[in-house]
Amino acid sequence: MKERQLLVRNFEAGSYLESFLVAAVASVLVIRLFLRLTGYPQIGGGGLHIAHMLWGGVLMLASIIVLLSFLSREARQIAAVAGGVGFGTFIDEVGKFVTSDHDYFFQPAVSMIYVTFILIFLAIRAIHRNRTYTPAEYLANALQEVQQAVLHDLDAEERKRALLFLRRSDAAHPLASALRGALVILDAVRPPTRAGLFAFLKQQVRSFYHHVAGLRWFPFLVIGFFVAQLVVKLVYVFIIIFLIGLGWEQTLSVRVIGSVAERMLHLSFVAWAEIASSLLSGACVLCGVVLMRRSRLSALKWFERSILVSIFLTQVFAFYQEQFSALLGLFLNVAVLLALRFMIERERTAVIESVATDPV
Repeated sequence: MKERQLLVRNFEAGSYLESFLVAAVASVLVIRLFLRLTGYPQIGGGGLHIAHMLWGGVLMLASIIVLLSFLSREARQIAAVAGGVGFGTFIDEVGKFVTSDHDYFFQPAVSMIYVTFILIFLAIRAIHRNRTYTPAEYLANALQEVQQAVLHDLDAEERKRALLFLRRSDAAHPLASALRGALVILDAVRPPTRAGLFAFLKQQVRSFYHHVAGLRWFPFLVIGFFVAQLVVKLVYVFIIIFLIGLGWEQTLSVRVIGSVAERMLHLSFVAWAEIASSLLSGACVLCGVVLMRRSRLSALKWFERSILVSIFLTQVFAFYQEQFSALLGLFLNVAVLLALRFMIERERTAVIESVATDPV
């Protein structure tokens, strides 16, 4: 008898877990900014204080209930975001529970939150970095794709992914042949359906992307955007660290170089960390630029890594230097990350179409 595989990986887990972490980081920054703007209000009275970590627990509970109750991809995405917001709301108050006087402003708490996020990110990468998936995992993920035919209409992209996963699974497994037969039956008996507004808009966006991505100047546009973003990011970090606090008169003075040099000698850990994370993000952008001509998918993944570094590292450190601009930068990075995920999914689908011919 074959040994049963206890833990079967979900090929889409990386996207869900990244959404979880982005939501967690965003919630910490938004909560800290909101509390500062409102003077740190308290909910309760008469000796009671309802800490916001409790609301974080409620959101994490809600995400678990959604995961255990529903099967669709949409449910997993909702649970990932809700769980991330809940975890960020929970971990934001860690200072109260590692100090005897319940000090929310305990300075090392910031480092503890940061280290927690980094450890979670590294754990996620360790689980999903191994691309040598087992035949059982390919078969289980193919079944998950076919499941969409029950929950929604199985579109062409999901069908091609299912066929690719079936090719890489154990051909002798009875379920593999059954799933191939199910795909044939679905194509033969599925009645034409009228697409809803959301499905129509999704298809239009996909078609527009494929049209634009086929133009000769598209790779140069993508490279130009991320190089420009890198330049703006480095200039922003320079201004936040070296120029803010000097004053306009000293900033416009010819002695500003000396002031900057003197400031470098007394930089804090947060400032050095912000500089280092910005350079790391820039290195990811440069890798993407180099790989663009060889593999657009690989280049986009490196651009995605650059944005993730900005969200998990640069924006967190920038928040403690300049809160308002850092929060705006966070929202812009999240918007770019969503666009990149869409582009990566489209390019991954194109790769599947090129290597997987339909045998049915």
